[in-house]
Amino acid sequence: MRRLGHALGLSSLLVGLCCVTLSGRSAQAELYVAGQIGYTSPGDLSSVQGTGAISGLSFSDLKLHDSIVYGAKVGYYLPSVNWLGIETEMFDTTPHVKQQPITALGVTVPALGFNLNVFTWAINALVRYPGKQFQPYAGVGLGVFFAEAKFQGQSDKDVAPGLNALAGLRYFATDHIALFAEYKYNRAAFELPDAIGLKADYSANHFLGGVSFHF
Repeated sequence: MRRLGHALGLSSLLVGLCCVTLSGRSAQAELYVAGQIGYTSPGDLSSVQGTGAISGLSFSDLKLHDSIVYGAKVGYYLPSVNWLGIETEMFDTTPHVKQQPITALGVTVPALGFNLNVFTWAINALVRYPGKQFQPYAGVGLGVFFAEAKFQGQSDKDVAPGLNALAGLRYFATDHIALFAEYKYNRAAFELPDAIGLKADYSANHFLGGVSFHF
């Protein structure tokens, strides 16, 4: 919970700074809302270590399933600095851990697999080329990652701060409706001490498309 407190504190600071910036400007910001859906190609769970009674044991990496990812976002660009913006987004994916052998101290357990859901809330700083029809953009932000793992009827939950980085291209079909394609990279560290008894580093690549509405 301490990690979550730090993450929420940083997120609140970013939002507060943006509100102060906007309140000092007479012009209205370019606001947008968007929906997004796509494909998650996760990396392996790495730096896998035991917790509790098996604390200190290191295990082999765990492979994850590809997954669907979907979510929504809200953001704006400042009118007097129209290449700079900020957005908040939420998205959900289920990169379940594959059934696979896992090794520690030279001993291999034949099969381990469990369900994994990762819900992300992020606040991103963005830069773009403010073209009239095509707008490439990139951003980086703080993500708060909510992980839930389920194994043999039991569940573990963790909340961890991490990295959310992205790059994309937006195409305006009309003055107010745009299509976009986006790549996202996530990284965080999860601790699942009860049902799973492991902690590990999580990373994922997301490939998404969506529609945004601009006001």
